Order: sequence, then structure tokens, then C-alpha cells
Amino acid sequence: MVKQPVSINGVVRWRDVGLTEAKHEQKERKMVVLRHEIGDVLRDVRQRQGRTLREVSHNARVSLGYLSEVERGQKEASSELLSSICSALEVPLSLMLREVSDRLAIAEGVSIPDTVPQEFSARYGRDLGEEISDELSKDLVSNAF
Repeated sequence: MVKQPVSINGVVRWRDVGLTEAKHEQKERKMVVLRHEIGDVLRDVRQRQGRTLREVSHNARVSLGYLSEVERGQKEASSELLSSICSALEVPLSLMLREVSDRLAIAEGVSIPDTVPQEFSARYGRDLGEEISDELSKDLVSNAF
């Protein structure tokens, strides 16, 4: 840490220079607003599909103006509304929320693993490997006839 003389009204004071300024800059992160991130993800999904606001709002049974406000992050959408919009976009709500979560982690500078820890999936999850193989075997049997 380096001290620098600063004169205030003829009185010399010593100010810390260097590391404290760098620490201060790290603390001043931009606040992340969840509704903005949700809106950005919904808009990105809709635009990637080449769909209009009108089409999605009609399928989601929500007004065009309200959907526009949600996409711009001006309105806080309820879980029911988000579910309806995701259904209209034919995207699982969990996938949309995962994308939001990933964007929030990047904004916060947090590293999140791409996989679910084994302890978590064993305790709360289901064995997706078994479910997938069961579904594949059912599909194979039904397509064989």
C-alpha cells in the first residue's frame, strides 16, 4: 500500500493509493436484475425460432403488449405466465431457467459446473439413464411392428 499526500484546505492528509482502488472497483459490480435476464432469454429463444411476438402471445394466451414488457424486463412474470410462454415457445421451463441461471452466474463471476453432482442427483433426482434406455427400448419395440 502506498500513501500519497493530499492537501485539503491547507491541511496535508495522507491517502492510501493503489490496492484499495482496485478492491473498490471489484466491489462495484453491476446489479443483475432477474426479470431482465428472463426477458433476454425469452426474446433470444423466440428470435432464434424466427417467431413474432404476436404469434407467441397468441399461443401463450397473453397480450402482445404484456409479452413485450416481459421480454424487455419491464414486467415481473409469474411462474404460471412463464410456463405458458415456454409452452408456446415449445421450450421446457427448466431449460429456459437453466439459461437464465448460466447468464446470472457469468454476470456474478461464479463458476457453476455443467453437471449435477452425484450426491444431489442420488438424493433428489431420478436415474435419467434408466429412463432414457426404457424409452428407447419402448420406441424400438413400437417401431419394429
